[in-house]
Amino acid sequence: MAGNSAESGRSVTSKITAILMTFTEGSEHSLTEIARLAGLPISTAHRLTSELASWRLLDRTEQGHYRAGLPLRMIGTRDGCPPSIQERAPCVLEDLSAATRCRARLGVLNDLEVAYIEKAPGQRPVSAFTPAATLPAHPTAVGRALLAFAPVSTVEMTIMRGLRPYTTHTVTSPDRFRRALAVTRLTRVAVTRWELEAGTCGVAMPVFGPGGDVVAAIELCVRDLGHELQPIMAALSIASRSLSRELAGQPSTAVAVAAVAESMASAVIGIPVSGPAAGAPQASREAVRA
Repeated sequence: MAGNSAESGRSVTSKITAILMTFTEGSEHSLTEIARLAGLPISTAHRLTSELASWRLLDRTEQGHYRAGLPLRMIGTRDGCPPSIQERAPCVLEDLSAATRCRARLGVLNDLEVAYIEKAPGQRPVSAFTPAATLPAHPTAVGRALLAFAPVSTVEMTIMRGLRPYTTHTVTSPDRFRRALAVTRLTRVAVTRWELEAGTCGVAMPVFGPGGDVVAAIELCVRDLGHELQPIMAALSIASRSLSRELAGQPSTAVAVAAVAESMASAVIGIPVSGPAAGAPQASREAVRA
């Protein structure tokens, strides 16, 4: 009864406003604290905070607490800190997967493996970084995009660890592997064909952080490089470059408009996209041959 009386006469808007206003009293709250501060039953607070989290207006921490999400923090702030990969990557992967209808991954180097999140086509949400969500670096495009810009010692340790053959197409020769990384370093595009899974190819591009170092890589998984490579290159380039500039604190809207304009020019009149992705399709074919 007390829970029902707490909601009596209140609109949904007023309940959501009350929840959002609780974050003026502190940076993080448990569900119980949100319900108490907003004057809502636990069940109502849970339902509304879950929906707000699905819109990324709230973030849920590993401890199960809630905090203001990036879009909410950006309201009313003009000179805030650049967003982190954890904040922006899910949105980028959602857009990229929807645009290409491919499985999109973002990975970071963790020791000699790739920790990753991914978005498959469809309604399922972006996965989370977990200890179990890792991939080997050497047979994946996302791994090669990271290793190509990693210290030489990291590359050599990967080779010394052994280039395990996951399929008959996996590159296991150290010399061939080094050549593939050299091509990726030159073109900023990594390509693998049937090296981790039979029938699955990968195309990846690096993501650069504020200091110019590679902090992550974005990969698209496709079935046929011959027919699917060209259509996805523009979208992958836009995603990686936009995320790189957002991490550097530059406005994303202008970046996206410029990238789309360049990609349209490339598709319509054959002008190569300027910057990191210029000549990427040809470079990708070279990477496959390497």
